[in-house]
This record gives sequence, C-alpha cells and structure tokens, in this order.
Amino acid sequence: LEDGKGPFNIELFAGSPDDNNTRYFYDGSMHLLQPYLDSKQLVVRSGETSLDQVTTLRWDGATAQKRMSRILSKSYNGKTVDAVLSPYDGISLGVLAAVKEYGYGPDGKDLPIITGQDAELASVKSIIAGEQSQTVYKDLRELATVAANMADDLLKGRTPRINNRRGYKNGVKDVPAYLLQPASVDKTNYSYVLAGYYTAEQLK
Repeated sequence: LEDGKGPFNIELFAGSPDDNNTRYFYDGSMHLLQPYLDSKQLVVRSGETSLDQVTTLRWDGATAQKRMSRILSKSYNGKTVDAVLSPYDGISLGVLAAVKEYGYGPDGKDLPIITGQDAELASVKSIIAGEQSQTVYKDLRELATVAANMADDLLKGRTPRINNRRGYKNGVKDVPAYLLQPASVDKTNYSYVLAGYYTAEQLK
C-alpha cells in the first residue's frame, strides 16, 4: 500500500462477540488499517467497519460465508473485492467459499487477499493451493511450555516470568502476561515455518 496505488476494496471480519480475544485482534488490525481507510486508499464498500458489525458468532465459517455472500450481492455488483481481513482460518475458508461462488478463482476474477490465523491444516493446504493468502502461526508447543512454567512458578511461590504488564485488562485490573512472537505463514515460507508441526504427508 505504501506505493500509493489503489483504491482497493476490503471487507472486515472479526471473531465471536462473546470472546475476549476478539477485541484484541480487531483493535490490533484496525490500528494498522485505519490510516489507509482514512486516506481512502482502502475502501470498505459494505460500510461495515465497527466491531459490532463485523463479528462472527462462534467464529463459525458458515456464518462468515453467509455474511460475505450478502456483502458481495449488496455492495459489489460490477465491483471487485481485493482483500478480506479474517482473524481465524475457519472464517477465512468460509469467506473463500463465498467469493468462489461469486466467480472469483482460476476461471474468473482474481481471488482477494484473504488473511487468517491459527495455521489450521485445511488453511495451510489452501495456502499451498494458492487460495487463502496467509495465516498466523502460534506454536502451541511454546505456549504450553510458558503456561506450564508459569503454573510451576505459582505453585512454588515464585513470581512467574512476564513481559507485558498493562496490555491486557479484565475490567478489574491489568493482567500481566508473557507474550510470544507469532509467525506469518504464506506460500513462500510454510515449509520451513511449519517444519516439525505438520509432516510432508499431512500437507499433500
């Protein structure tokens, strides 16, 4: 986007409204996207940009597919959607199914850039096939190690190691946390980013 091209059409999806993680993912994404929305380099043709308009109950792919189909039929007659923000692979695959139904794909319009999160096997295969564009990988082995170490520290009366004191609030207090660095996965790097997590046989 920095080269000034555009405008590009984008649609926004968020997670379930009853999940505390949803706002964190949405706020983080909007922090980066808002300047481009303000400059009109990115345009949300549906007009649905607030969190309450873009949530997806239970992070459900079928629900996301229905919403994306509605948006395409209402806001994209004669227009093309260039990108879709999705915070979860299940939602991403629902969005992908909707756009393919509307003529996007190998024999029609170029598929939009579709993000994701969690590096679920079905989405990684979709990325390899050139459909979903990207996902975010959070190594569960690293998460489990940190969680186990924190529990062990608490049980033994030690102060757990943290690296974030004020980023997370539960409505009563700032909740200290230990944050790990996720990895962006796409067609160019999946084989080494996910090495040891999925086997070559699983990715066939």
